[in-house]
Amino acid sequence: MTQRVRDIMTAAPVAVGTLTGVGEVAQRMRDEDIGAVLVTERDELRGLVTDRDLTVRVLAEGRDPLHTTVREVCSPRLVTVSPDDGADDAAVLMRRHSLRRLPVVEEGEAVGMVALGDLAVDRDPDSALSEISAATANI
Repeated sequence: MTQRVRDIMTAAPVAVGTLTGVGEVAQRMRDEDIGAVLVTERDELRGLVTDRDLTVRVLAEGRDPLHTTVREVCSPRLVTVSPDDGADDAAVLMRRHSLRRLPVVEEGEAVGMVALGDLAVDRDPDSALSEISAATANI
């Protein structure tokens, strides 16, 4: 039986509105030990902001985190998967688009996130990436 995205995704991903400040998003990432947050507007997925986006598009450009919104720095062109898509299909999309995370969308609503680490744990549980991804953070 083919593994489905719903079997490996992180359900109930963190989402923020488009006008949320990047400083608040950085704090949420820290507090929840995550590296990506979905950006929504009226429950519709509008983008994805990652810890790398905050570094490259805010800090490296000298923007003020207290006066910059996620709308200004998120990645608006998203590649998404359905929870019923195969995990192999998700891996192909990630490879083709050089992505580390894919939002999981069902009937227009973001219901999860699948990350490169999720695929590693599923496909090769003995790999170094799998071991790192499955470990509990002690930071």
